[in-house]
Amino acid sequence: MSAAGLPERVRIMEVGPRDGLQNEPGVVPTGAKIRFIEGLAGAGFSDIEVTSFVSPRAVPQLADAAEVCAALPKRSDLRLVALVPNEKGLERALEAGIRAVAVFTAASESFTKKNVRMTIDESFEAFRPVAARAHKEGLWLRGYVSTAFACPYEGAVDPSRVADVTSRLFDLGAHEVSIGDTIGVAVPADVDRLLALLLKRFPAGKLAMHFHDTRGTAIANVEASLRAGISVFDSSAGGLGGCPYAPGAGGNLATEDLIYLLDRLGVHTGVSLEGVMAASRELARSMGRPLPSKVLQAGGVMRPLGPAT
Repeated sequence: MSAAGLPERVRIMEVGPRDGLQNEPGVVPTGAKIRFIEGLAGAGFSDIEVTSFVSPRAVPQLADAAEVCAALPKRSDLRLVALVPNEKGLERALEAGIRAVAVFTAASESFTKKNVRMTIDESFEAFRPVAARAHKEGLWLRGYVSTAFACPYEGAVDPSRVADVTSRLFDLGAHEVSIGDTIGVAVPADVDRLLALLLKRFPAGKLAMHFHDTRGTAIANVEASLRAGISVFDSSAGGLGGCPYAPGAGGNLATEDLIYLLDRLGVHTGVSLEGVMAASRELARSMGRPLPSKVLQAGGVMRPLGPAT
């Protein structure tokens, strides 16, 4: 920890190419996706969630998953992650050369049924063989817990339910579990309450936080998480994304906004803000519209401007 009580280094899981682009109303051309990911890789990320091997009928925006993966750089310092819903998706990911995969469930039954048409228990049965095969193949495995603070259908979610689902993911062999504020309702007090429970049961280094900025509280929630000892965060370049199964859900926390905060706090990420902005701007040109990141819209950092005092 730093003298300010914050982690000295944060690892960012860039989720824009998957969680961002899957929610676009249209399909972004394959070439634009590849250039976007290459730009992000060049900005210094160690982890990029590049696509999802779901049914092309369910998510046509990512139907080109295999083509995208085939064109991406294979580097020892870059982990390319793909979301896989089942054994068929895992098989496709392996054929595409992916060595890190993620599975997803939720802390609320209603959301899980709307999202994957299964109960929480059924979702675990579906990806139990995925986890077993992933470990047999030596893959890195990540788990997602959606609706960790509130569900659009059930309301507030009891932190103990989040802890139980998180525990089940670790029992399956997940190396890391991402805790998601899917509809963007949390405030720092909610983060404090949930992490007070989770950090009694799980190491901080094995948890990530995934905030949506629906109500403008994502950055405040990041700082609360930092002060609790969390050092892994998910974010989406340009602020792309949301959740099609959560009415009213806005975009993900923008990577530019996250890096700006961390840079000002003196927390090292190894990621260039300018590099991320360049990748976002090129994608915005391909999409024909501006992206919602506040820092991107502001033009980056006002110079000279050093660490916050």
